[in-house]
Amino acid sequence: MTMLNTTALHTAMRAQVDQDFLPCVSTALLRGRDVVDTFCYGYADKEAGIVLREDHIFRAFSNTKLVTSCAVLLLWEDGLLQFDDPIEKYIPELGMRQVLRPNAIRIDDTEPAKSAITIRHLMTHTSGLSYGIFDPSTVIAKAYSAAELRHPGKAMKEFIAALAPLPLASHPGTRWEYSIATDVLAYLIEVISGETFGAFIARRIFEPLGMVDTDFFVPESKLHRLTALYVGRDITNPTLPGLLRADAAPFPGAYVKRAAFESGGGGLVTTLGDMVRLIQSLMPGGQTLLKPATIAMMATNQLPPGMWVQFPNFPPMVGRAFGLGSSVAVHPGPFDPKEVSGEVSWGGLAGTAWWFNPRLNIAGVLMTQRYYGQGGAYTVVFKNEAYKALGYDSPGP
Repeated sequence: MTMLNTTALHTAMRAQVDQDFLPCVSTALLRGRDVVDTFCYGYADKEAGIVLREDHIFRAFSNTKLVTSCAVLLLWEDGLLQFDDPIEKYIPELGMRQVLRPNAIRIDDTEPAKSAITIRHLMTHTSGLSYGIFDPSTVIAKAYSAAELRHPGKAMKEFIAALAPLPLASHPGTRWEYSIATDVLAYLIEVISGETFGAFIARRIFEPLGMVDTDFFVPESKLHRLTALYVGRDITNPTLPGLLRADAAPFPGAYVKRAAFESGGGGLVTTLGDMVRLIQSLMPGGQTLLKPATIAMMATNQLPPGMWVQFPNFPPMVGRAFGLGSSVAVHPGPFDPKEVSGEVSWGGLAGTAWWFNPRLNIAGVLMTQRYYGQGGAYTVVFKNEAYKALGYDSPGP
């Protein structure tokens, strides 16, 4: 086995904090289920001078999607759903969709959907739904905002009721668009299981894995472990150093009490250790959360040829496709390690990131709290230096 050399990785991560791009960083590397390196640096609260510890709690944002996807896959293993089932089989309100016509300038300029939304569409972000936050000037984004779809005071059923009248941004299966689909999946889990989403994932995922600090809020007894949230000094230019506190994001009082809306797309708080436990449960070497064949399917591209992950106002990420709930590296992109193929990964809006590569049997987790920090240059640095530390050349071509 290749010796581990983490000097360059730790130096690079330390520089991200010292140069004021990140307030703190906590990372873990895995070979199989073995945690072979952890690193913790910076401040959980810069102004108060609280040094980051491994037990500090982070806002997970879209790291939540991995939990939700695993929950859907558990229901599939139980035989309670099929991936190509139309969503109206379980949630009738979402049947008979209308779709915005190309170049529509009004929300009612629509045509009937050519096909139903399936569970596979929801898991791969090809349902025609949108998010409404990454391109706020669009017709669909304005409609989502007016409907307050993801308002913390909305119960999951109210969220679906608000979503049901709105058209899709594209015909199901025709385009990859990051979306609220994973929140719809959370409600699907409630409908099928007969439990609240939070109760289901606690019983089937958190309790079996010992994820004791992962929930939709931080109880008072743990508030001293909640990291402060920061945002870049210029949100339009993430290359500029400098951080500002963002205590009121994503809304005042977020995560300090249980909200009605248990977001499957971005509602959890968690720790480095809990995220590592979740990733370990998807690696060989012991009892896995899901069956090995299910994990293999999760890590297999589900998109048609030529369709790639693509965010508004950015070119497609050629080589980065999507499996059942997370992105899958089909081949290296320009900033990827050479050996990235087969990797499953995603991250969160506050800068967290995780990945595991079943082909190489390695994994990495990064936790920080920079709002709108997802996909920042530091995540590229982390992945490349982590692969090198684990014995694999980088970067890719």
